[in-house]
Amino acid sequence: MKSKNNCVKLYEYFLIAIILLFVIICGKILYIALSPTVDGINLKELAENNKSAKKIIRANRGNIYDSVGEVLAQDVRAYTVIAYLSDKRTTDISKPQHVIDKNHTANELSKLINMTPEYILELLDYDAYQVELGPGGRGITELKKQQIEKLDLPGIDFIQTTKRDYPYGDFASYIVGYARKNNQEEITGEMGIELKYNEELKGVDGSLLYQKDAYGYQIANTPETLLPATNGHDIYLTIDSNIQMYLENAMMEFEAKLLDWGTITIADGKTGAIVGSASFPSFNPNTLKITNYNNPLTSYAYEPGSTMKIFSFMAAIENGLYNGDETYQSGIISVDDYIIKDWNNYGWGKIPFDKGFTYSSNTAAVRLAQKLGRDKLTDFYENLGFSKPTGIELPNEYTGKVEMVAESELASSAFGQGITTTPIQQIQALTSLTNNGITLKPYIISKIIDSQSNNIIYEGKKTELNKVASKETITKIIDLMDLTVNGTDPIATGRKYKTDALTLIGKTGTAQYIDANGKYTNGNYRSIKSFAGVFPKNDPQYIIYVSVKNFGGTTIDLSNVVKSVVESIAKYKNIEDRQTDTDKSKIIKIENYINKNKDQIIENLKQKNLSPIIIGNGDTIINQYPLKETSVITKSKVFLLTNGNEYIMPNVIGWNSSEILSLVNIMKLSYNINGYGKVIDVSIKPGTIIKPEDILQISLDNRSVVNEKEKEE
Repeated sequence: MKSKNNCVKLYEYFLIAIILLFVIICGKILYIALSPTVDGINLKELAENNKSAKKIIRANRGNIYDSVGEVLAQDVRAYTVIAYLSDKRTTDISKPQHVIDKNHTANELSKLINMTPEYILELLDYDAYQVELGPGGRGITELKKQQIEKLDLPGIDFIQTTKRDYPYGDFASYIVGYARKNNQEEITGEMGIELKYNEELKGVDGSLLYQKDAYGYQIANTPETLLPATNGHDIYLTIDSNIQMYLENAMMEFEAKLLDWGTITIADGKTGAIVGSASFPSFNPNTLKITNYNNPLTSYAYEPGSTMKIFSFMAAIENGLYNGDETYQSGIISVDDYIIKDWNNYGWGKIPFDKGFTYSSNTAAVRLAQKLGRDKLTDFYENLGFSKPTGIELPNEYTGKVEMVAESELASSAFGQGITTTPIQQIQALTSLTNNGITLKPYIISKIIDSQSNNIIYEGKKTELNKVASKETITKIIDLMDLTVNGTDPIATGRKYKTDALTLIGKTGTAQYIDANGKYTNGNYRSIKSFAGVFPKNDPQYIIYVSVKNFGGTTIDLSNVVKSVVESIAKYKNIEDRQTDTDKSKIIKIENYINKNKDQIIENLKQKNLSPIIIGNGDTIINQYPLKETSVITKSKVFLLTNGNEYIMPNVIGWNSSEILSLVNIMKLSYNINGYGKVIDVSIKPGTIIKPEDILQISLDNRSVVNEKEKEE
């Protein structure tokens, strides 16, 4: 009986437990139904997230242009090569949709995407549905894609992407810089204008929020939210592509003799705009084989040497402490137990200070600095802009250093040793010569435009800084610089820079630098040579500054290149102040020939007594040099690149160096050049079809050989 009662009680307990469990479950269901969150999770958002997707709409990065609208940087369509490896893609074996013959595929692709067959084969052996064939197969052009498609390789396909493209290659590369994709697939600036103005260029990405099905595809006829992308701004530089081309060609001529680095820059003397700047070594932003990430124009600070005598003499004149006819004993001077010598070690006896400038006398500069004292000379240098950034629109600008504590530091600073400056600071200081004693801020941005509204949101302009000298002081310095280059005294240090086209005036410099052992270098080829000048003398329009470290050539080599640049600009801008034999009726302005019929333009150029050089077997012109608006003289060569893909080597024997360099530049042909002067031999014979992998070997006759070793200033 007792056993039966126990069974009843157990049954009752079990029934109560079932009822309690049911109540708990119902309560949980009710809680879920009424509460927006469960265990801290918003179930409604979770459900929406599981059926919604967000697609990023990339903004187009803004273009970078030169001063007349030639594209220097732009976004272009690109492709990534992929290989399908899974045989599940193939439903009809007669039309395979995956890689069948891996060895054949690897061998054929290696010829086009700059990867070894072995490495491609390693990728094709992955156990994966598909693989990317990188790095060589990433960011390829439309032309390369078409070449791969012609191979008709099963399983090879392409993903369309965007990449940054630089149509002119290493043209002004340190100014333009480069941008590339980061880990988030965003194109981001990493050098030059691309870096400095990354925020303005990159724009703002948009998005598309939509409903997706179980496979991730957008469900038709469902709500979507579109936030359009805002494209980046376009930037126009002050760079004049014609002048830039002269400078690029100049650096190519320096290249054979340069042991370290070099830079050459032209500025508009009336505004401060940088119209051209080239450097060696350079780099191609499309390939990014970079050996140095600093722009020599702004990020090299070094002891400038005797070009600083322009400014130490200017300081003495402005402070009323200069008498050009006063004589002094040249040769040697002792300061703080240091012996300072003139560049020839013994001087020229007693000479006037005016002659001391044209002879580039260190002892003359020291005596003037002693008259000025540390405070006055330091203040004058700083008012010119030395020891502080100019504020030009480029990243990583160095400040240099002007520090004069000891008397020996005051003395050496007068001839450009013991202080450091940058090329852009030298240019800023030289603007005082072209603006009656007022320095101008250098700038390189002409304007920034909203690419969608076309509104100008920033415009570069002439900015006056400091009044450092009177008009009378500037006139005196200009006369001294004129005597240095154009005078008849054979000892004047700048006579090799005298040009025929116009009156270039300037000052040379040769400076020692501190080597890895902490000591000043010795030797003619272990120095920094420079030239600072303005032209033409009577109304200076342009400033030129060039500096080269460890230049293996002679002063004649250096001056010939500088003169070539100056005379090219004189012809282009039609500025002359010498009586020459030039017949102005023979000066012709080049027009825009791009997208025009080749045969018509050939006839047009011949009627103007110009010499057209045709590149490619096409019928339409796609590029030209010189560019439009360039002034040339009759019989000048005009290079016309056509839309044909077969290039025939012309007869270039007798061409000058700038002409052969213009040819290889417009063809984008690799080359090596030796010597100076005119072409005497090339490795590709006239009439030969040029292959993309060819490297043209160019030999020039050396007109610059001198029989005796040149001395430093």
